[in-house]
Amino acid sequence: MNMVKAILGKKLGMTQVFAENGDMIPVTVLKAGPCVVVQRKTQQSDGYDAAQLGLVEVPPPKRVNKPLEGHFKKANANPVRFLREVRLAQDGGDVKVGDKVLVDVFAVNDRVDVIGVSKGRGFAGFHKRHHFGGGGGAHGSMFHRAPGSIGASAFPSRVMKGMRAAGHMGNARVTTRNLRVVQVLADDHTLLVEGSVPGPQGGYVLVHQAKAPHK
Repeated sequence: MNMVKAILGKKLGMTQVFAENGDMIPVTVLKAGPCVVVQRKTQQSDGYDAAQLGLVEVPPPKRVNKPLEGHFKKANANPVRFLREVRLAQDGGDVKVGDKVLVDVFAVNDRVDVIGVSKGRGFAGFHKRHHFGGGGGAHGSMFHRAPGSIGASAFPSRVMKGMRAAGHMGNARVTTRNLRVVQVLADDHTLLVEGSVPGPQGGYVLVHQAKAPHK
């Protein structure tokens, strides 16, 4: 029995579907799989059970560096662009190198966590980056978009680490938890999940069984 409850994919965009009672459900369309197990890690050799998945795409990458070329050759697998490791249960089932992982590992109403890289926004001010409310907008306030106090004067006489300020926004790993699977289109390798997921259209994502599912 294959114990991999995760799959790699791409975000295709958002749309909406309608439930039987007429409710409109916003969904994100994910091109999920097919994936192949490129490497298998075990308790005996690595101290933990995991499988490294590769997302099969057409066309494949034109070139890979020599370390990755050897990695794929060892697994007798074709090169892929997107690799991610997923943890397995301690027994790991009978997962082995070369196994395929398809979108039908999930079913309708399953709960999943989706991991992606958020859209990069470049250098952003603290209002946009941290959702600060700002000061009064009336004439004479002199405090419209200023950050306010960032520390004490006499002690510790410096700005503490972690102070929320302007800086690089986005382009970070983000996990959206407990999304409900609305449809599984096995023939098209497509998964529809309720709500939004991080990243732009065409961005790579990792979908795995929710760690703390709720109804």
